[in-house]
Amino acid sequence: MGYLRRNIERLEAYTPGEQPPPGSRVVKLNTNENCYPPSPKVLRSLKSFRGESLRRYPDPMSRALCERAAKLYGVPANWVLAGNGSDEHLALIVRAYLEPGRKAACPVPTYSLYRTLARMQDAGLVEIPYDDNYGLPVEKLIRAAAVVTFICSPNNPSATVAPVKDLERLASRVKGILVVDEAYTDFADENAMSLVKKFRNVMVLRTVSKGYSLAGLRLGFAVAHPEVLEGLIKIKDSYNVDAVTSRVGIAALSDQAWKDRNARRIIKSRTKLSKNLERLGFRVWPSQANFLLARPADKKAGRLYRALKDRGILVRYWDRPGLSDKVRITVGTEEENGTLLDALKKLIR
Repeated sequence: MGYLRRNIERLEAYTPGEQPPPGSRVVKLNTNENCYPPSPKVLRSLKSFRGESLRRYPDPMSRALCERAAKLYGVPANWVLAGNGSDEHLALIVRAYLEPGRKAACPVPTYSLYRTLARMQDAGLVEIPYDDNYGLPVEKLIRAAAVVTFICSPNNPSATVAPVKDLERLASRVKGILVVDEAYTDFADENAMSLVKKFRNVMVLRTVSKGYSLAGLRLGFAVAHPEVLEGLIKIKDSYNVDAVTSRVGIAALSDQAWKDRNARRIIKSRTKLSKNLERLGFRVWPSQANFLLARPADKKAGRLYRALKDRGILVRYWDRPGLSDKVRITVGTEEENGTLLDALKKLIR
């Protein structure tokens, strides 16, 4: 109709993974949901929820929730900002720091929402290609001199982790804000939370979507020095975390044993699935997440994706440079992984 901003008219929207209708009989290995249920404490908190809490507005700063998260992360409570999934924090970051004439930077391929959000602000974006082993291009990111540098670690879609020593070197020399997006950190051997206390320009993002089996809840946390969070607080929605989410989030964070147990199960299955894929001729990159990036021997990943979908098995595929010969496979239950492998054996034959 001609009313949109020009950059929005040209914008390529972020495309989430396919969500089949409820009740569909599919093996869903395409959106990195945790294959195990959330903590029983979460379900009990929902059942005991009082209607009076829905009549009133929630705490605009979700203080009880942030205090629980702060205790877990080892920081003061005012160093934590809760949000509607860590995606809300990403949106707040670009709104607070980016505009025409300013630029962000990130290594690619990575979470494509970074690109979409930067272009919403009509800001520049420097995309620096990863090498074939997904080593962090620290020096090139420093030279980009961006206002915001996004690092997804473990990276999506490669599942590789950025070593903390590389992130520390980047934080000490980058000119702007370094955002370390740790959505999948519950399945990794190391994380960057310690850098928040060392560097005022570092922000770490966490979520309950993956490790806590709560992708449907929409809850995340930004952890940074209060001076960094101040700008995000100014522009966030007044009540961005509802009362139900806040209470359920506290219950989830209070059951680390449940989350850790499920993470260990997934890591064990991840190792087994990776080895079985390699036996079928796939190249599989070392994973620190709850998914695998895998390249079939014939490199015809698009054809493989469609053949699996025809058999009721969903994996993720992107027809874009650097990814068109690969598929991303969420680690499922032993039964789901077995169904996938049986289908792959038949397709390869």
